[in-house]
Amino acid sequence: MAKYVDGFVLVVPKDQIKEYQKMAEMGKEMWMKYGALEYMECMGEDLNPKEMGGMMSLAFTELAKAEPNETVWFSFIVFESKERRDEINAKVMEEMSKQAEEYKDVSMPFDMRRMAVGGFEVRVEG
Repeated sequence: MAKYVDGFVLVVPKDQIKEYQKMAEMGKEMWMKYGALEYMECMGEDLNPKEMGGMMSLAFTELAKAEPNETVWFSFIVFESKERRDEINAKVMEEMSKQAEEYKDVSMPFDMRRMAVGGFEVRVEG
């Protein structure tokens, strides 16, 4: 079975970085507790694309339509397989549902409508 990755690209206002990072730490603890192999939350740092083979690539800031007061995050969770990912995500969602009342008045430090999410089968691994 091939490893499986859930990937995310999202935009976080610069004045919400600390709040987002705190939320990401909580997410890491939960996904790792239920069996994720790796959990990474990566804030954009070098987002000015360089010429590659005579061509320019699209910047993450352009792709995400990030404003100057926003940061782009590339995040991913690694699982043993898609089946294991589905099991782990079900447990995480169940725990989050139980905690929903506790966090009902906490605002999200980013706009969920501007987050891209997808599941990816690992085809090459180094």
